[in-house]
Amino acid sequence: MNNAILTLTVIAAAATATARFVTTGGVYPAAGGKALGVARFDAAIGDPVAVDVIGTAMVECGAAVVKDDFLMVDATGRVVPLAGSAKHPCGRALAAGAAAGAVIEVLLTPSTGIPTV
Repeated sequence: MNNAILTLTVIAAAATATARFVTTGGVYPAAGGKALGVARFDAAIGDPVAVDVIGTAMVECGAAVVKDDFLMVDATGRVVPLAGSAKHPCGRALAAGAAAGAVIEVLLTPSTGIPTV
């Protein structure tokens, strides 16, 4: 289920895939980096893409995720469990994902730049 409260539009600066986090610049963030929100659909360079920023979104996992895990992004915009004090959280898992490629519902949290564990 997807329950977006705020959706913004960015212009893709690189090809991006649906259900993955992107930045305000329209690219995937660095692993553990700041993200704007989750792309609603695939986009080619120069395409506008709707990005869910507040609410919940369906997001692709980059590794196994346990329900209620705090999450960060990997280098391809997928979610992985939050690890390390220098990483930026992007959400909380509302369901478990068995392995990379699973798509789960995530409660989105702003990547505030305040690292937490």
